[in-house]
Amino acid sequence: MGKTKRIRFIDLFCGIGGFHVAISRAAKKHGLDAEAVFASDIDIDCQKAYTENFGHKPAGDIMQINESKIPDHDILLAGFPCQPFSIIGKMKGFQDTRGTLFFDIARILEAKRPKAFVLENVKLLVGHDNGRTLAKILNTLKGLGYYVEYKVLNSLNYGLPHKRERIWIVGSLVKNEFSWPEGGLKMKPLSSILEKNVHPRFTASKEIRAKRLKKYKPSLKGDLIWHENKAGSISAYPYSCALRAGASYNYLLVNGKRRLTPREMLRLQGFPDAYKIVCSDSQTRKQAGNSLPVNVAFAVLDQVLSNIKTQL
Repeated sequence: MGKTKRIRFIDLFCGIGGFHVAISRAAKKHGLDAEAVFASDIDIDCQKAYTENFGHKPAGDIMQINESKIPDHDILLAGFPCQPFSIIGKMKGFQDTRGTLFFDIARILEAKRPKAFVLENVKLLVGHDNGRTLAKILNTLKGLGYYVEYKVLNSLNYGLPHKRERIWIVGSLVKNEFSWPEGGLKMKPLSSILEKNVHPRFTASKEIRAKRLKKYKPSLKGDLIWHENKAGSISAYPYSCALRAGASYNYLLVNGKRRLTPREMLRLQGFPDAYKIVCSDSQTRKQAGNSLPVNVAFAVLDQVLSNIKTQL
């Protein structure tokens, strides 16, 4: 038997490894071994979780790492910081120093010339600064010699009971017939995500619960996630609204009564139960809110690997 081909990847702004989980699944589907040759994240707790789960300790601040020191790789993955382009982050874009981190991606692409890349960010990047921010990003990538496409995908269409709309930007050095995944996967019931026998510490206070009930009476039956938006309006759905890293502890409540557990939040993002939780509840909550939907990343990478595996 021939030796299994490897797909070498780097994982920038890696967080707790959503891209790592997704590419490992996609590579296995295509008969490949996925090897992380480099990862980086400035957050110490994310580094801890990533190391524990993948046996690979991420480097720190990518701005301090010379591109010549990064190993050669086949595909670059980056969920680059979204706060500069999100409502929560005040939408400062490239005026925010975090926005300039995109150009660290660009300098690595220019130096290392991987066969492909997949980038992920918030939906609001599409319209930020009347589209000029996205145009600058796309033109930069095309100027490096990549064929580039983008699309907004919603994790609700990929089996997760979690409404999370994100822009995905895909590029390759060789022009090919890239097809965006169609989605349409049946959504897991919320009951399959929720834990049984949840610790009382996750129960919202009597005052919070009474306040919710005074404002809202759900019309739907079964398990629901109650969502309170920034304006104080409450709605309830058989799925979660987007997890947010810095939101109030009580903005999402299971059946209006309790907060989500760390494991439930990871499940909502598509992480397997085998994923080890090694940080505090508050840190894991933040990590899940900053992560990407693994199911969507898998679907995108499945298509990317279909196109580049013959080049390996």
